[in-house]
Amino acid sequence: MMMRLNFKTTLLVLVVATVSFLLASWNNCGTLLFHTDWKTKYHKDRINTESGYQEIDCHINGDYSIGCRKEGDEVYIPFSFIHKYFEIYGKLATYDGLERFEWLHSYSKIVNPKGKYDPRGVFMTFENYNVEVRDRVKCISGTDGVPISTQWESQGYYYPTQIAQFGLSHYSKNLTEPEPHRKIIEDSDKVKQNWNVPQGSVMNRIYDKQANSYVLKFATPETSTSGISLKLDHVLDFVLKWDLNIKDNGSVTVALQSREKKEMYYLHYVTNNVVLYNYNNHVHYGIGQANHQWKRLTRDLVVDLQKGLYLNDKSRKKIPRSKLKVVKITLYGSGMIDNMTLSTSEHMEQFYDAARWFVANQNITSGGWPNPVRRKVASGMAILEPGWYSSMGQGHAISVLARAYYHSGEAKYLQAAIRGLRPFRLTSAKGGVAALFLSKYVWYEEYPTTPSSFILNGFIYSLIGLYDLKSIAVGKDAEEATRLFNQGMISLKNMLTLYDTGSGTTYDLRHFTLKTAPNLARWDYHSTHINQLLLLNSIDNDPIFITTAERWIGYMNGKRAAHN
Repeated sequence: MMMRLNFKTTLLVLVVATVSFLLASWNNCGTLLFHTDWKTKYHKDRINTESGYQEIDCHINGDYSIGCRKEGDEVYIPFSFIHKYFEIYGKLATYDGLERFEWLHSYSKIVNPKGKYDPRGVFMTFENYNVEVRDRVKCISGTDGVPISTQWESQGYYYPTQIAQFGLSHYSKNLTEPEPHRKIIEDSDKVKQNWNVPQGSVMNRIYDKQANSYVLKFATPETSTSGISLKLDHVLDFVLKWDLNIKDNGSVTVALQSREKKEMYYLHYVTNNVVLYNYNNHVHYGIGQANHQWKRLTRDLVVDLQKGLYLNDKSRKKIPRSKLKVVKITLYGSGMIDNMTLSTSEHMEQFYDAARWFVANQNITSGGWPNPVRRKVASGMAILEPGWYSSMGQGHAISVLARAYYHSGEAKYLQAAIRGLRPFRLTSAKGGVAALFLSKYVWYEEYPTTPSSFILNGFIYSLIGLYDLKSIAVGKDAEEATRLFNQGMISLKNMLTLYDTGSGTTYDLRHFTLKTAPNLARWDYHSTHINQLLLLNSIDNDPIFITTAERWIGYMNGKRAAHN
C-alpha cells in the first residue's frame, strides 16, 4: 500500500493505493536495507506512461531513501513504511464485494462496563481470557490443577498472578457462558459401563464410606499392558472430571484420535511428581502421590494434549477440537474411581482449583504469596530475588478468595484473603509492597523495586482486590481493607495524569525514578488502563476517572494533546 502526500501544504497522508513493491527489510537500528539491484530496477524520475505515475525517491529525515510514486502533485508512500514508522495499523477488507482499506491507530479495544462493578460477579473482561493456552504457560499442573508459568524461568514455576487470572477467568466464564453440556461416563450408580476386564484383572462396584457413594473398584497386575478399558466415540466434550482414590502404582490413560488423519494420541495421568513428559504422542502428567485419599481431577484434554505436543515441537500446529475425539479410557494399577464425566466446560471446578491453591500456598506469617523467581525489571533497578511479593498478585488472589468465600461460604477463603492484606501495610524494604511517591502518596508496587517503579495497571488491580474484600468482609477486617483501598485511591487521583504522554500512556514512572526515557505502554496495556478507569468510575464518581478515560480513548483514535 502507498500513501499520497500533497506538496502544497505539508506532507500529509491522504489516500491508500496498491503498489507493486514492498520495502526490503529493517536492520536493528531501523535503517532500510535494499537489494543491490534496487537502484537499477527503480530509477528516479522513471515515468510509467501507461499508469501516469512516476517512480521517485522519498528521502527520510536526511538518513535514507525509500521508493515512492508521484502522480501530478501527489506523492504515494508505501503503507509498509507508514506502519513501521508511525506504528499505524491497516488491512485490506472486502464488504459486499467491494474492497477497502481499514486504517486503525491502535490494535486494542475498549469494553464499557454494563453497570456498577460487582465484587461477586464478573472480574473486568476476564471472561475473554484463556490463560491456559498462553505460550508462557507450560501446562496445567496435574497435582494442583493450576498453570505452571515459564514467563521468567523456562523450567516452570507457580506464578500467583497468573494462577489468579486463571481462576478469575473461569469464574467469569461461568457467569457469562451457557450451561455446559455434560455426559456421565461412569458413576457406579445410575450409569454403569461395560468395561473390558482382561484376564488377571478385577473390577467391581462397592459402597465406599469415605466417598459416601457406590464407586468403581479396580485392580490390574503390575505386568499388565492392556489395563481395564472402556471404548468411546466421543466428540465436542473434552473436559474430563473424575474422582479417584488410587494407589501409587495406578494411572488413568485417555486415548484421543484425529478424526481426519486417524493419528492416535495418549494422555497418561500417573501417580508421580513429573510435571510433564512427552514421547511419541504419549503425554504424561504427574498427579502426585495418591496417599489413598479421594481426589477430584478436572482436565481439559485438548489443552493437555496441545501442551504436551508443543513441549517437543514448538512449531507444531494446534489440532482443533473439532478434529479430535475421545476413543478410550484405560485404568492401570489399583484403586477406585467415581463420577467420571465429559463436558464442554467445568469452570467452577477450575476456579476452585485456583482458590484452594491460594489457601494451601500462602505464607501464614506474612500473608503473602511469594514469587519464586528472580526478576529484573529495568536497568538501574535492583534485581528482585526469589520470594518477593507483588501487589497485583496479592490483589488478584484476594479477588479470587473473596469470590470463593461468597460462592461457597467456607471461612478458609475469607481468612486467607484477610491475611493477604498484611503485605500492603509494609514497605517493600521491609518485605511488603508499599512505596511512597514524593514522601506523600502511598503506592502498592506490582514489582517492589529499588528505586520504585510505580506501575499503573498492577496498582489498580491491587485496588480492585482491596475493594472486593472490603465489600465481602465485616467488622475490623472490612475497615482495614477500606482504609488501604481509600489510601490507594487518594494516591491514584493525585498521580494519574503523570502517566499521560499526550498521545498515549506510560506503563510506569521509571522516567521519574531513574531519570530515563519513558516506558511507553503498548496499546493493550493502554486499553487496560482505560478499562480499569471505567471500572473505578462505576464505584467512585470523581470526574478524574471518566475525563481521563475519555481523553485516553481519544489517543487510541489518533487524537493528541494540543501544542503550545
